[in-house]
Amino acid sequence: MVNRAAQPLFLLFATLGLASCAGLPDQRLAQEAMARGDTAVAEQNYQQLADMGYTEAQVGMADIYVESGDPAQLRKAEATYRLAASDSPRAAARLGRLLASKPGASDAELHEAETLLKQAMAAGEQSTLMPLALLYLQHPQSFPQVNAQQQISQWLAAGQPQAELAQILLYRSQGTYEQHLADVERICTAALATQDVCYVELATVYQKRGQTEQQQALVTQLQSAYQSGAVPPQRVDAVAQVLADPDLGAPDFPTAKALLESIAPSYPAAWVSLAQLIYDAPDQGSVDELLGYLQKGRDAAQPRAELLLGRLYYEGKLIPPDPYKAEQHLLKAAPSEPSANYYLGQIYRRGYLGQVYPDKALDYLLSAARSGQNSADYALAQLFTQGRGIQPDPVNAYVFSQLAVQGGKPEASALAAQVEQQLTPAQRDQAQQRLHAERQFRGDSTMLPAAGTNVLHIEPSVSSTVDLRP
Repeated sequence: MVNRAAQPLFLLFATLGLASCAGLPDQRLAQEAMARGDTAVAEQNYQQLADMGYTEAQVGMADIYVESGDPAQLRKAEATYRLAASDSPRAAARLGRLLASKPGASDAELHEAETLLKQAMAAGEQSTLMPLALLYLQHPQSFPQVNAQQQISQWLAAGQPQAELAQILLYRSQGTYEQHLADVERICTAALATQDVCYVELATVYQKRGQTEQQQALVTQLQSAYQSGAVPPQRVDAVAQVLADPDLGAPDFPTAKALLESIAPSYPAAWVSLAQLIYDAPDQGSVDELLGYLQKGRDAAQPRAELLLGRLYYEGKLIPPDPYKAEQHLLKAAPSEPSANYYLGQIYRRGYLGQVYPDKALDYLLSAARSGQNSADYALAQLFTQGRGIQPDPVNAYVFSQLAVQGGKPEASALAAQVEQQLTPAQRDQAQQRLHAERQFRGDSTMLPAAGTNVLHIEPSVSSTVDLRP
């Protein structure tokens, strides 16, 4: 029998229990929906809970904003994380991660990210060490007092979870991964049960060594872990992409395809990975199959599907070329897919739509270049050299040709040498200043501005660092 004094509280819980069956927002459902890539269901539940003031639901909503990759959504994510950060170490960690990965982040933002990540780590948040390690590795110029190897060694000595994974990150950033395959295998074999990212690392090791038996055993273990819910579909997708990557070893396209097909019905991003696999290996499926996968990806609002479809129309290899359709799909992908900006820039630069649009070409190519698309630097160098629609500008041509060479674009070397010979001494000085400023803006620690250099003021707009007016 229920105590009469407790009856109102009992009735309240009973009512809430019944109401939950009738469609009240559910954070568990939202988390499960996010895990399987169903952002619509996740957003519906998170938004209602966030409106009711639940901090963790606010964090969930911000996670959805981040997942979109759209710059406007990323700004909303930052604002939402800030609202919850004082009450939630998880929100503080997420905000720190977001600031650390923000394109063109200021020095103040990078240091704020460090403070937030350290505070969240001290509060017991487990998702902070890896983004903190990445922060130090990607922005050494902002943290000259931090020796990455010494910091990781301190974390190892303190028994910090994920410290050994940070060591693997260091190997990757230093370009010494190949020399440490045995160490990567040791670390990830021991951590596989608790760190599912190790499936990707071990798959990479076995692929590089050509150890097919070990690879097949790992895939079998991965499939079992996925079916039991111990591994999210993102990891299965990532392992499939390792298996299909010819740069890592002899690709195993059939196994990669089978893995992707097993997760695609509940993880829409895998439809796009399947389409990409057939694009890379046409003998693995028909063009109709590829287009069918892309349509399923588009139906699930996957920007990567728009990107690949736009690229197909741009290249005209598997389907007839159509620059207008290419533009249509690439514009949908551009907010979150940097390479879409590159293809759009090329469409506008080359006059594929009937005329050259130099301003659009400049905006999209520069956005792509600053997001890591090295081919965009070469295209910008060509734009300022050839002068289609604009006056040739040897200073800017020098800046972008040098960046393209630095990024490993072999064909840029001849253009860079040609442009450099055309510069007057005054232009050379100006070009060096712009090059230093642009490298600093991109966070390149290999070429910081010299002491006393007049670095241009940097704003977040695309044309802020380099003076792009002829």
